[in-house]
Amino acid sequence: MGKPVREYLLTLCITAAVTYLLTGPVRKFAIVAGAMPEIRARDVHREPTPRLGGIAMFFGLCAGLLVADHLPNLNEVFTKSNEPRALLSGAALIWLIGVLDDKFEIDALIKLGGQMIAAGVMVMQGLTILWLPIPGAGTVSLTQWQGTLLTVALVVITINAVNFVDGLDGLAAGMVCIAAAAFFMYAYRIWYGYGIEAAAPATLFAAILMGMCLGFLPHNMHPARIFMGDSGSMLIGLVLAAGAISITGQVDPDAMKLNLGGTRDATHAMLPVFIPLLMPLTIIAIPFADLVLAIVRRTWKGQSPFAADRGHLHHRLLEVGHSHSRAVLIMYFWSALIAFGTVAYSVHSTNMWILLLIVALSAVGLALLLLPRFTPRTPGWAEGFVPPRYRRSRRAALAGETAADGSAYRAGEAGAGASGTAEVAEMGEAGEDGQARRPVGVGVNGATALGTRPRFLDRRKAGSSR
Repeated sequence: MGKPVREYLLTLCITAAVTYLLTGPVRKFAIVAGAMPEIRARDVHREPTPRLGGIAMFFGLCAGLLVADHLPNLNEVFTKSNEPRALLSGAALIWLIGVLDDKFEIDALIKLGGQMIAAGVMVMQGLTILWLPIPGAGTVSLTQWQGTLLTVALVVITINAVNFVDGLDGLAAGMVCIAAAAFFMYAYRIWYGYGIEAAAPATLFAAILMGMCLGFLPHNMHPARIFMGDSGSMLIGLVLAAGAISITGQVDPDAMKLNLGGTRDATHAMLPVFIPLLMPLTIIAIPFADLVLAIVRRTWKGQSPFAADRGHLHHRLLEVGHSHSRAVLIMYFWSALIAFGTVAYSVHSTNMWILLLIVALSAVGLALLLLPRFTPRTPGWAEGFVPPRYRRSRRAALAGETAADGSAYRAGEAGAGASGTAEVAEMGEAGEDGQARRPVGVGVNGATALGTRPRFLDRRKAGSSR
């Protein structure tokens, strides 16, 4: 069991390293290319931030597939299956559409058509659903048209679910990484635990997807220095859907019955995950719920389902009072609970303790949602291991009071001239046309365009009150 794990870990690390190292140059390229749109009404960031992060993620995908092709155990995936090539073809097409959208803002219907074409390209190369192993009803064989339509539908739904949830720094990459980790555990169990080689491509896809997200996250965490854009969100959505389609529609359920010891045991093991309409939705339940609510909300208002707004789940968390980081962590928590809870239930579906644990963790998640302004405090002996805002020591409190008194004294000494300067810094320099402009010295989010500069600017020098 050790060799496949080491090879998957090596593939994951290479993918993450390539994605991480390329994201910096890609960021500079995005700035030069002008892929840095103005801030829209639905955005939560305050400074223009470059996109096109999907370029680095795509080359990370290519590097992961290339490394896996040269490893002894993973090479069989390429020799016995055409699914990796199908994934690469569909990913290249959807990535190209995303790059064009990040730069030129193409129409939503054109993107939808491109998503369907990318799914069709994968179907033509063999990555499709052949049958539905429905517990209690047996194996239902699908015609070519039925398999194609169902595959395209799953790909389009998953891509748009991930795209809709990409609204906060690090949110989409983190949630997909959690989903990919849970999916990897289940796919690896089917392949290496039960000897079903048809699950090997899905296991590889999940490992590569984890590497893509982990390599991009350090650049995308709040405050983000670059966004993945549609070129990244649609790409990781397609890879996640490809893995779900591979393991759901390619694994022979009869082989599961033989390895699990009977029809009843196979039914219990396959129940949570072996329904194609359920598998992607349990793995990305939170993004899918956001997608459904957005469609219903916009249709109810008489708008297009593709019209942008500020009604997504992450926007609502911010409106309730959660901070940016806490809203992201809450979404992480619920994604991990649903994804890993599904995997745990598939392994021990008769164990009542798993259901009780899921219920208890759900109660914890609800408590976190209802306490947006609650700041936990740690005991004195643990203050050295937590950020300063969670410490309640007397020294920290006195330091805060001293800083506050000093600020008040400097504010009083500055007089009316300081207030005028602050007003100019807040509103920006006004030109002759009367339109407010950004203060001098405030560059692109995170750093200047091409030069070296500290990540956090000196606010007084930058002329910004933030």
